[in-house]
Formats: sequence, structure tokens, C-alpha cells
Amino acid sequence: MAHPITPPGPRWDVFCRVVDNHGDAGVCWRLATQLAARGLAVRLVIDDPAPLAWMAPPGQAGAADAADAAGVQVLAWPGPADAADVVIEAFGCDPPPAYVQTMAARPVPPVWINLEYLSAEAYVERSHALPSPQQVGADTWLDKWFFYPGYTARTGGLLRETGLMAAREKFDRTRWLQGLDLALQPGERAVSLFCYDNAALPRLLQDLARQPTLLLLTPGHAQRQVITAPPGVRLARLPFLSQTDFDHLLWSCDLNVVRGEDSLVRAIWAGAPFVWQAYPQHDGAHLAKVEALLEQAALPTSAQLAWRAWNSSGALPWPCLEANPDGLASWQTATVALRERLLSHADLVTQLLAFVASKSSQVA
Repeated sequence: MAHPITPPGPRWDVFCRVVDNHGDAGVCWRLATQLAARGLAVRLVIDDPAPLAWMAPPGQAGAADAADAAGVQVLAWPGPADAADVVIEAFGCDPPPAYVQTMAARPVPPVWINLEYLSAEAYVERSHALPSPQQVGADTWLDKWFFYPGYTARTGGLLRETGLMAAREKFDRTRWLQGLDLALQPGERAVSLFCYDNAALPRLLQDLARQPTLLLLTPGHAQRQVITAPPGVRLARLPFLSQTDFDHLLWSCDLNVVRGEDSLVRAIWAGAPFVWQAYPQHDGAHLAKVEALLEQAALPTSAQLAWRAWNSSGALPWPCLEANPDGLASWQTATVALRERLLSHADLVTQLLAFVASKSSQVA
């Protein structure tokens, strides 16, 4: 449900460079639409708008309600000639130098925010909301503020639309699957696969075959890697999904295998058991991110073993998903507990608005 439209407030510019895998675009589009849902004028400056064609198709706008996207203007990089009241650079992408000069030329400088990557590591709490003075001229300095999403009350929270949980409660997975010409067979579970390349995938498929499984493959890495499956695993190849329908996919499944940042957060809100794959790094730095989130999530031992195996790219044996007497039930309980704890925190956009208000005389 969209927020009531409020009187004109400050203008916001969100800058995004799409590095790979479309995750940057996904987070920025979700942020822009949620800001617009609060009645704010938002411009999204993006160097590759192509992913928005399926993330936010016309009439759907990538949010739970089409009106949520009202006010989002998508601009090609390098963006406008005039600076907004609030400037968000996503993931340290740096606005173009000419735009920064327009920021410095304003009578009242804009609030300049670097929205950082999501992590459960300890440095997030230490670094959240700290300034980083930037020299933009011989005698001109602007403060850039670090804003960290996170899982604790001392971070910036997570992106979450108003009304998301109510929509989740009313969701009918049978009807949604029927829209894809799919239906679960008696005794069959649904599992989604959204992943990077992963050498542990054959072991996952073997384990899923222990119980009749409908495996829903997302476009890209998952569909390229899974050509056939062992008996007991039925494959369904999905089209590109809007952000709304990606939520519906996660809501439809008994187990979700997700990757990166945005889909991780959506898996948490879905409340179903999930396995997360961090973006693989050659030096193994991603493993620290996995361990930090496992510590926050307090998942059962079987889930922790699965996460570690999935992120080791086949170096660790894949544990049986049915290793405990309750199957995925203990995962479900722990995931719902994690969701409830995070729902008690203010969402990222609410915290972002409060932060900007505290830094700018233009927002009250």
C-alpha cells in the first residue's frame, strides 16, 4: 500500500552504477520507489537502466502498488545539471565531478550520503552514520555521510515496504503458481534457486532428490548450471521476474536458495527457510560475511552447515536437508524468529528520512 502523498519536500537524487548481476540496480530501484511512496520527488541516475525493464515493468513499477513508483524519474548517467537537496550515492559509486561541483555551489549544501553494502560484520555498527569530509574545491569541503544497512538497532535497518507483511499473509501460492502454468504435485515441495556459479550445486540436487521437489530456476546462473536433475526433482525455468513477483516466488517456496544482498533481505521477509550465497571473492573474504550473518541469525546447526557448504563452492560436504527429525521445521522457526526481531527495527527508509532531517535545515 502506498503512503499518503505529502506536500512537496526536498528533492532526492540516487546515483547507481550497475557493476554486475543487477543487484545494485535492484537495491537502488527499491530505495527510489520507497522514497517516492513517502511523497518525495526522486530522480534515479543509473548507468544501465536495462534491468528496470523487467524489475519495474510499466504498470507494476517493481513495488507492491503501482502508485509507489509515482515521482521516480529515471535519468541516464551522468544525470541532471542541478543538484538535489539530498544526494545518495549507492555503494561508493561517486556522483560525476560536474554534479559534485553543483552540490558545492548551492547556498545550502545537500545532505550527501554513501549508502553502503549490507553486512552483519562488526565494523558496520562502528562506521554507521560517520562523516567523511570531501575536498571539492581549493577551499570547499562537503561532508559525505556513511549510511550502513544492517541487522541491529545500531545500524540503518533494512528496506521494507509498508504493508509488506499484510500482503504476505494474504498471498495464495497456488494461484500464483497457476499463473506460471505450474502446480505442486501431492507430497511435493517447492524450492527456488537464485545463485551464482557454484560447484556445490550437484550435491544440492542430490539432496533435494530425497523428497519430491519442484525446483524453480531463475534466469542466469541457475538455469545455465542446471540442465538436468536427478529423479525426484522436477525443473521449472522461470522468466525474469519483477521485484513484486520475485517476492511471490519466495513466498511460494518451502526453501529458498538466494544470493547477494537484495534477495537475502527478501528471503528474510518471506519467512521460509533459506540458504544464502554471498558474492564469491577469490580471497575468501565472503566467508567472514557468511559467519557474521549466521551469528546474527541464530539458525539451527543443520542450516549453518548448509550455508557453509554452499559458500565453500564444493569444498565442504553438503549436509542432508532432512538431517534433523523435523526436516525444515527448525529452520522455519528460526527464520520467523529472525524476521520478527528485524521487524521490530525501523526500516531503512524511515531511518534514512530521520537521519537526513537531523543533518539538514531543509527537512523538518
